[in-house]
Amino acid sequence: MKRIGLYPGTFDPPTLGHFDIVKRALKLVDHLVIGVGTGTGKNPLFSYEERVAMWQHEAADLTKDGGTIEVRQFGELLQVDFAREVGAGIVVRGLRAMTDFEYEFQIVGMNQRLAPDIETVFLMADPRYLSIASKLVKEVAMLGGNVAPFLTPHVAELLVKRCNEKRKKKNG
Repeated sequence: MKRIGLYPGTFDPPTLGHFDIVKRALKLVDHLVIGVGTGTGKNPLFSYEERVAMWQHEAADLTKDGGTIEVRQFGELLQVDFAREVGAGIVVRGLRAMTDFEYEFQIVGMNQRLAPDIETVFLMADPRYLSIASKLVKEVAMLGGNVAPFLTPHVAELLVKRCNEKRKKKNG
């Protein structure tokens, strides 16, 4: 039987830390669905479609060691409802710090009550990526800093371009 996992998130933008979690999750599952959430509460810099396209652009590189990836949008569904929709038996989550754990622990408790048949697996961030958060990377880019150490070249190019556009618009 094919093991299917779900890796949900806003991914605005997807960082090297996110890509690392995907590569490691593919060691645990045969097929990984990357669920790109709306992120409406987070005021995303990139649209739904742009974030999905970023993942699709990087997918071939991520699967070269095996497994398959599918990138899907998911909106207002609960994680466990979306997991069921895609046939996932596990939800993969990445952790960087204790603050991540506290937040994720609450979600796992709720998800276990709603869907005891779906397991949540936490993967600790690789130490090289512990400090990388999409929000901080966006701030660095908006201030004109170098984001290359945190993103793939393709995503970095898109982020720099978007931030330059926003700065020009703001400065008139």
